[in-house]
Amino acid sequence: MNVLLIGSGGREHALAWKLRQSPRLKELHAIPGSAAIAELAACPAIAQNDFDAIREYALDKKIDLVVIGPEEPLAKGLGDILALAGLKVFGPSQKGAMLEASKQFAKEFMRRHQLPTADFQILYDAAFAREKIGLNKKYPVVIKADGLAAGKGVRICKDEAQALEAVSDFMEKRIFGFSGSKVLMEEHLSGREISVMALTDGESYLMLPVARDHKRLLDGDAGPNTGGMGAVAPVDPGPAVMETVKNEILQRFVDGVKKDRIPFRGVIYAGLMLTAAGPKLLEFNVRFGDPETQALLPLLDCDLLELLKACADGNLAGKTAPVHGGACAAIVLSAKGYPENPEKGKEIGGLGEVPADAVVFHSGTRKTGGRFVTGGGRVLSVAARAATAEEARKKAYAAVEKIKFAGMHYRKDIGL
Repeated sequence: MNVLLIGSGGREHALAWKLRQSPRLKELHAIPGSAAIAELAACPAIAQNDFDAIREYALDKKIDLVVIGPEEPLAKGLGDILALAGLKVFGPSQKGAMLEASKQFAKEFMRRHQLPTADFQILYDAAFAREKIGLNKKYPVVIKADGLAAGKGVRICKDEAQALEAVSDFMEKRIFGFSGSKVLMEEHLSGREISVMALTDGESYLMLPVARDHKRLLDGDAGPNTGGMGAVAPVDPGPAVMETVKNEILQRFVDGVKKDRIPFRGVIYAGLMLTAAGPKLLEFNVRFGDPETQALLPLLDCDLLELLKACADGNLAGKTAPVHGGACAAIVLSAKGYPENPEKGKEIGGLGEVPADAVVFHSGTRKTGGRFVTGGGRVLSVAARAATAEEARKKAYAAVEKIKFAGMHYRKDIGL
């Protein structure tokens, strides 16, 4: 089978690594890919946003399956364009991608189909937002930019001043561009978070092991929100929570996209808060999580390509996803200045010294003179699998200690 992977980050490097293990794989291509992904796949000089060139390349190379990694091309309709050309696609339609691209669309979907979630209000302009914040008496409160913001468009505001600052940043300063043209003011939920991902063909779903992401930059969940500083899997939230997740979240999601006639063949990611009243849905993502994917894929004891193709074919019912025993931990190494203004171009040393029982996924690197240098905010993810979560953590951190670059930062408490 010839496969084309769209994307260039750590999630896509992990997907390429896992797809490479499939006995069904003939050729692997990636657009735009990266220097690290190029060691696993052919990476033509085509931009990720050049949809016409991607379509023509896929047709020319007789691609049997296109796997779209990031949210942005999904939200811009790449899946629809490729499907219209007769290509099989793992990734939802543009309408399906609205479940991540618009918080309003997602929350109204949740309300319409009775998925448990926090109360919310849509604030359409800055003056209206300031008025509603002035009337709010319950803090903390959550202010969310409506559109895509690379995981950084959510502020937990402890008081009115912080809420007003969020509105100013999102709606007036437009730090996330058009994504902040409207915002949501949402009830703050307390508890521990989990990440639930399930493959779906729009008719049935196949739940993958539950993971936990660590979004804050610093130990103890301090500092600003990031795209994610590490993840562990599996996490066991208990049988009662699992039943709620399956019946009230995943099944209602599938029933909802069918009822709303939303074509969805891909992965649905439900970010959940485990509250005292049960699990509640914080957000949908319409692609694999990053860095959860880097902790999840080493656990899978099955052919990922077969499962992704089954989704694209509408033939997921009856499929299973066996996993290895034990646990996996993935630690993100970020550049100095991340998330606001990360340094780039710092030489990375020690990659050749990483033990064989750990794997390094490249999130933001490039090659200069045959050597890897930093090229983004989140630079690397280091993952290790072991019999227990604690052993997996130790293995992953032992591997991290082999790697060096100027300004390297990582959390020391991933998985605790």
